[in-house]
Amino acid sequence: MPSGSCFCGNLKYEFAGEPQAMALCYCLSCQKISGSTHTANFMVPGDTFHLTTGLEKTCTQRHETGMNLTVHFCDKCGGIIYKTADNAEFSGMAVVQAGTVDDLDLVQKTKPAMELFTKYRAPWIQELEGVAQKSEF
Repeated sequence: MPSGSCFCGNLKYEFAGEPQAMALCYCLSCQKISGSTHTANFMVPGDTFHLTTGLEKTCTQRHETGMNLTVHFCDKCGGIIYKTADNAEFSGMAVVQAGTVDDLDLVQKTKPAMELFTKYRAPWIQELEGVAQKSEF
């Protein structure tokens, strides 16, 4: 069962099975969330995702597409573990930050299925070959 945690290790989780997909997202919200140019995300059915230790906090903001995007993070270190949203594309999904997964092999063997919001991708970041490119969702 895949597991992961935040930076300080206080907030831990696990999920059953394999992620449904991996996506890189360059949307403006993900840039703010990550403090970087994009996020790497595992799409995990929400009913298989469970926090096992620690306390989470949440912050909900309006995404540039109009949906409500909620980030779930550690109450101690602030490390973001996953995101949820109220739109159809992410209904029932936990969008897990790939860098929080304990199993490095899972991250390394899972090729992204898509790159999202490529219209905001920095010009010095190359398109991944053989990966679906979407200017939005």
